[in-house]
Amino acid sequence: MTTTNTPAAFPATSLEAPRSGRIDPKYLRSKTSSGSFEMAAWVFMRFSGIALVVLIFVHLWVNLMSGGGIAQIDFGFVAGKWANPVWQFWDLVMLWLAMLHGANGMRTIINDYAEKDSTRLWLKTILVLGAAIIVVLGTLVIFTFEPCMLDAAGEQLPRAVCPS
Repeated sequence: MTTTNTPAAFPATSLEAPRSGRIDPKYLRSKTSSGSFEMAAWVFMRFSGIALVVLIFVHLWVNLMSGGGIAQIDFGFVAGKWANPVWQFWDLVMLWLAMLHGANGMRTIINDYAEKDSTRLWLKTILVLGAAIIVVLGTLVIFTFEPCMLDAAGEQLPRAVCPS
């Protein structure tokens, strides 16, 4: 009785090595892909996340731990804080980074889960418009905030910060 090496007996002889370069064309990236944008977005998420942790913890420390705690936070506290350009800039950077970080994360989720191109386009359009509106309105509030609030009779409201 003799044995012969038939292809059915040894099917693994025609198996390609892993990562041999033989990839189904539908899985290949096109040369016009936005790989560099995705890499920049990925790097932005890492650095903005680290920056946001620092910005938020300092924000919480100044607002809650120093001074009178949560009981001190009212119109006058915000007015006094935003009278200083450093805190205006701090809150502006925190607003912009948080919105860009969150919008970039939502963009990634939309790319992952929206199957149709038209759905993806509409969701991203709504996302960009919403983020832009919030950033513009937040920036306007920070820079046009009026700390000297007067009532209808022209009297200063309690805790309003008015220059003498």
